[in-house]
Amino acid sequence: MTGLALAVLTFSGWNWLTPAGGLLLLGALILFWSYRAAPPGPLRWACLALKAAGLAALALCLLEPLWFGERARPGANLFAVLADNSQSLQIKDAGSPRTRGEELRQLLDPAHTDWLNTLQSTFELRRYVFDTRLQATTDFHELSFDGRATALGGALRSLSDRFQGRPLAGILLLTDGNATDLTSLPADLAHSPPIYPVVLGSPDPVRDIALGAATATQSAFEDAPVAVQADATAAGFSGRSIRATLTDESGKVVQEQTMTAGAEADQLAFRFQLKPSRGGLLFYRVAVGAVGAPAPGAGPAAPPGQPPASEEATMANNSRVLVVNRGGGPYRILYVGGHPGWEYKFMNRAAQEDKELEVVGLIRVARSEPKFDYRGRVGESSNPLYRGFSDQAPEEVQRYDQPVLVRLNTRDALELRSGFPAVPEDLYGYDAVIVDDVESAFFSPVQSMLLQKFVSERGGGFLMMGGMQSFREGGYLRTPIGDMLPVYLDGATGSPRPPEGGWRYQLTREGLLQPWARLRDTEPAERARRDAMTGFQVVNWVRGAKPGASVIAALHDPAGGEVPAIAIQRFGRGRAAALTVGDLWRWGLSDEGAHQDLDKSWRQMLRWLTADVPKRVELTVEPVESDPNHAVKLQVRARDAKFQPLDEASVAIEVAPVLFDAPVSAETKPVRILASPALTEAGLYEATYVPRLTGGYHATAVVTNAVGAEVGRAAAGWSSDMAAEEFRSLTPNRALLADLAQRTGGRILTASELNDFARQLPQAKAPVMESWSYPLWHTPEMFGFALLCLLAEWGLRRWKGLP
Repeated sequence: MTGLALAVLTFSGWNWLTPAGGLLLLGALILFWSYRAAPPGPLRWACLALKAAGLAALALCLLEPLWFGERARPGANLFAVLADNSQSLQIKDAGSPRTRGEELRQLLDPAHTDWLNTLQSTFELRRYVFDTRLQATTDFHELSFDGRATALGGALRSLSDRFQGRPLAGILLLTDGNATDLTSLPADLAHSPPIYPVVLGSPDPVRDIALGAATATQSAFEDAPVAVQADATAAGFSGRSIRATLTDESGKVVQEQTMTAGAEADQLAFRFQLKPSRGGLLFYRVAVGAVGAPAPGAGPAAPPGQPPASEEATMANNSRVLVVNRGGGPYRILYVGGHPGWEYKFMNRAAQEDKELEVVGLIRVARSEPKFDYRGRVGESSNPLYRGFSDQAPEEVQRYDQPVLVRLNTRDALELRSGFPAVPEDLYGYDAVIVDDVESAFFSPVQSMLLQKFVSERGGGFLMMGGMQSFREGGYLRTPIGDMLPVYLDGATGSPRPPEGGWRYQLTREGLLQPWARLRDTEPAERARRDAMTGFQVVNWVRGAKPGASVIAALHDPAGGEVPAIAIQRFGRGRAAALTVGDLWRWGLSDEGAHQDLDKSWRQMLRWLTADVPKRVELTVEPVESDPNHAVKLQVRARDAKFQPLDEASVAIEVAPVLFDAPVSAETKPVRILASPALTEAGLYEATYVPRLTGGYHATAVVTNAVGAEVGRAAAGWSSDMAAEEFRSLTPNRALLADLAQRTGGRILTASELNDFARQLPQAKAPVMESWSYPLWHTPEMFGFALLCLLAEWGLRRWKGLP
């Protein structure tokens, strides 16, 4: 076996070397002289060789030969025996009358543990069982094979930490190798003592239906609903119908699909598409099974004539829980218009059909007039547009030297009361800002810089729309607002005359790849829709897109002229976009279909503009790496009204399991935990949660400031499926165990080799060894060999009649 300590032959009587050599030489001369008269032939040489060998053995005894070697000192070394206690040992291999766990129990039965007694005669044994954690035992009576995970890597690390600096001679590992936290030997186990795995289970495939990878992908845009992809395997069910069922958290079946199982290695790919009727966090469960068998975990027995549910090796790997987040809105968008127009009407009407969007309007209906150009009644200083509103306070009446602004869809009477926000606390409450046909002079220098910081630091979205007072015509060249636009404003001349029929709108290749920019499922359909669009008459001419910007759509004329229609780019933490078309509203006036397309286009563009915009309170779920219990770290990022990290806050997180059809119990009740400030990042609060059940989890974080006022709330969800990892493979992972053995100096064993292994292990290298010596010169074997040689020589001579 690997690591055996070899014995060596030594001589302690070197002072007898010369006499022994002389006697041997003398004996050889006498032998040759005595056999000179013997008849030549093989018999003479055979007798000569036998007598010479006997004399040589006697001469060798004068040198006192010794066998010398090393062995593990009895009782000085430790040896660990680890037994797997996970659920995967409940599998019954094909053709086997017992489960893997029952075979393991038999190996550890006192009636069959001669190998353990042999090990214990030399080593100080340490016995352990492991599943999600390592647990010491005296006789392995704790083996119940109900562990939710096989934390093989964690068990080996824990064992290494416990015996660090102590003489651990090796580890005997009784497992099927299907680890849930280990795919290859980590660097911290490379210097582990020798590991000797005993592989439990047969490599032959078992009869089972298993759900492999199951994912849910979604987009915020209407042409990309929630897509659920589930891959299943059906070993031993060739030709049978396999059904996949998608249910929501109330237990209602959303969709079903049935496919026929093929060869053993074939995968069944189930694909679902759905449009949830509500937003927020949604949970779905995908389950697969043979048609006629009960659903995983529940249901009546199969009807007569159908195979029973027990025909599968396990039902624990037949379902998965998926989490879908349909938005954390409503997202608030501030629209700033230079005059009442069609664009706001179409945009606002489209946004009203989306519960996640909320457009707040600040529209100028009259410009400020020169201070000495009053045209009202004599002595009147207020704007005539406000004449008759006698119940208004004097400070609310607009003067001639102030623009007349109308607020629409505001949250309360104070929102936007002073016009466009001038402080971060007011502006940062929005997720995006749209500027439509407003000159740069409308914004004060402080407001312009604040709007730029809104995008670059706060992470908001910004869109400038075309018009007579937009882009270069609006004086945005070399201003903070113009600097964050994705197009160049310098070098651009005035807008040319529109061609006959107007400018033709066309998505670029990059635009066709953006789900928010296209309105059809296929490129031919999108091209047909584009060809049917009306031409546009108003466009702001720009020099081109900046480096790093993306042109999503362009405007073309018959002569080959082109100008970006929609350009986007990242700007700091946020994103900025330019829409150079000044009469997009024409698109919605051609027919009813175009009107619906325009509404859809606006909703998707607004969704893109507000996507990934940070909130004041955000909750994320991060799995704890290599944790066998599937623990998660709940991270809450809290910010104040200026979107600076919020310290000295109180963060409470309520975690509730999503039941589906599970019965209500103490484990299904919501749990409230407090998050603690993290040392690595300001405004970050963390808490760790260990799930107890398989399924979905819904977490809600509530942040309050130092005075007890609520700052905000955030929600997140995740799913924990230990059985999916535990039963990812039903065949033993022999490759992983072989890697563990090879790289640590051990070897893979079978159950039948345990007795021989226990006898040979004391001769292997161990941390604490002792020397042993065995004298050969006065042993019966040495004397018997010499006597046998002499007697054989005498017998041959007598038999053949030699002298």
